[in-house]
Amino acid sequence: MDEEYDVIVLGTGLKECILSGLLSVDGLKVLHMDRNDYYGGESTSLNLNQLWKRFRGADNPPNHLGSSKEYNVDMIPKFMMANGTLVRVLIHTNVTKYLSFKAVDGSFVYNKGKIHKVPANDVEALKSPLMGLFEKRRARKFFIYVQDYDENDPKSHEGMNLNQVTAKELISKYGLDDNTIDFIGHALALHLDDEYLTQPAMDFVKRMKLYAESLARFQGGSPYIYPLYGLGELPQGFARLSAVYGGTYMLNKPECKVEFDENGKAIGVTSEGETAKCKKVVCDPSYLPTKVKKVGKVNRAICIMSHPIPNTHDSPSVQVILPQKQLGRKSDMYLFCCSYSHNVAPKGKYIAFVTTEAETDNPQEELKAGIDLLGPVDEIFFDCYDRYEPANQKDVDSCFISTSYDATTHFETTVRDVIAMYNKITGKELDLSVDLSAASAAEE
Repeated sequence: MDEEYDVIVLGTGLKECILSGLLSVDGLKVLHMDRNDYYGGESTSLNLNQLWKRFRGADNPPNHLGSSKEYNVDMIPKFMMANGTLVRVLIHTNVTKYLSFKAVDGSFVYNKGKIHKVPANDVEALKSPLMGLFEKRRARKFFIYVQDYDENDPKSHEGMNLNQVTAKELISKYGLDDNTIDFIGHALALHLDDEYLTQPAMDFVKRMKLYAESLARFQGGSPYIYPLYGLGELPQGFARLSAVYGGTYMLNKPECKVEFDENGKAIGVTSEGETAKCKKVVCDPSYLPTKVKKVGKVNRAICIMSHPIPNTHDSPSVQVILPQKQLGRKSDMYLFCCSYSHNVAPKGKYIAFVTTEAETDNPQEELKAGIDLLGPVDEIFFDCYDRYEPANQKDVDSCFISTSYDATTHFETTVRDVIAMYNKITGKELDLSVDLSAASAAEE
């Protein structure tokens, strides 16, 4: 271990594994260490015995739930946008060859006490029960504007500069009501709160276009895809990539203490009495707890069921977004459901997550609105975890710390953090101008 590396990465969570792979492909000498004896860190995947041990303290789940090894329960479950940044990263790095993906069956939104399919284009807007007749026509016009919008074609801009016009001003031009704005902003554009309304509309429109393009790619019921056997395969795929490009992996390395010089700059990592030298350290918040600040908490319920979520067209895999306003909350709630169709549970069993940014210390009560939509559950586990963000000066200490995973059940915020970290670590933009038609390899 007494060698010098360009970068030492601590923790094998998904963010750290993606960065390890990208940096190795760039030709940097990477050492990747984890105090655990398994891949995935916080974003690991558990079988039924492991799930039972973690939440019930013993590894003896009831027999009626089926075989333990048929369960792959992701601790941070997130769907991927089929045309999104993570898929581009997978193709850019060729990690797609290690994984098989399958489309997610449904994308829904909670509105006025009911679950509805998210309309993604002008045709679906006209059919959607979310809106009345006149609102449907207004929404259809807005969807057509978004579909036709081309940053490089001024004729499609209709006299508006989306880098200056706010999202609220753009929406008001089409006269959409608050109810429509709510599901478009949160279930289509996937904004976490309503701050986007006062910001330039360009990002809002690009997010809507991404949703529609992703939906069109797989001709399925949603814009999302998910790996067979769950997300546990992803960190390992990037770990293999790093190894192919000369990266070194060491699991089960206790302590992993970051060493600093007299100026406070990271110069290496010590484990079991040996120190590996490095120029930069990349890690999750748990490895440098004095250099992060707590910014929130996620409450969640993990459920095992014997049926799909009601009112989702019997979808074996589905996301339902409950916008904050519908619940009188400050943050959205998310339902995630996956099943035997993605090989994460035995035939006839479904894994559902209800997650939200914590606003109280009572997850049972806080998550009730989402849990009530699930119908009967065989088993339910409640959990909460703190969210951290880096509070260090990267240019002083050469430590690049990822943010904790948020409550969302899609990958868009996670990948934004990874790419921002890559830019800071390398001082350059990540080129993701890949031919997405090549991603047909990712389609099952």
